[in-house]
Amino acid sequence: MATRPNPEVMTTGQVADMLGVTVQHVINLCERGHLPYTLVGTHRRILREDAVALRGRSAASHGGPLTRDQVRSLWLHRAAAAHVARDPSGSLAYARAEIRRLLGLHLDGEPWLRQWQAVIERGPEEVMRVMCSTDPLSRELRQNSPFVGLLSEKERLTILAAAHKTQAAKTAVKRVGSTVAGRGQVDGD
Repeated sequence: MATRPNPEVMTTGQVADMLGVTVQHVINLCERGHLPYTLVGTHRRILREDAVALRGRSAASHGGPLTRDQVRSLWLHRAAAAHVARDPSGSLAYARAEIRRLLGLHLDGEPWLRQWQAVIERGPEEVMRVMCSTDPLSRELRQNSPFVGLLSEKERLTILAAAHKTQAAKTAVKRVGSTVAGRGQVDGD
């Protein structure tokens, strides 16, 4: 007797399609505890209501706040996007060659590299959009990017230093703000 699929339970592939992200991103969300799941054998199954709730949270927050690593990656990719804007054909040719090289190494990043190939085929506008977007899929793709090599070592170090300085200043402002807010409550009592 064949079992019928339960419409209330989804595979990681179905959730990925719903969210517009990679299957690996869904697996990462599960492993990080952001998306509840059960195992059926070795396969993750996700309740539709949990996937819909996650989609709502992602839509509301555009993927949530960026981590420090994501901020640094975003800054590097914004600079690399400037290279794409200056020399679209040369930059995309470089990225295609880098993808071929990386795929030849048989690394774990193959799914993302294949997605980069598809983005590159849509042209420089789409490439620059993904490079500079904060949506969840773009964040994931930047972690396995063929574009950072467009930057010289000096450019890369300068950008990373600027990102670090900006993040440190932001953290200091938050600390001062919370201290002032804390004092205001004490003074008002």
